[in-house]
Amino acid sequence: MAGFDAAGVTAELFPDGRHQALLLLNVGRPGAAAWSERLPRLSTEEVVWTV
Repeated sequence: MAGFDAAGVTAELFPDGRHQALLLLNVGRPGAAAWSERLPRLSTEEVVWTV
């Protein structure tokens, strides 16, 4: 999982400073209502500009 507070996770889980958090990995099974319809996506033409 990108975009997490690596320094905060490191401080919480490895307070002695010997290890460092690089990534988070979700492990487990999805909940009963975990799946829903995909939300609408922007088209390539709406988000890509060629310079």
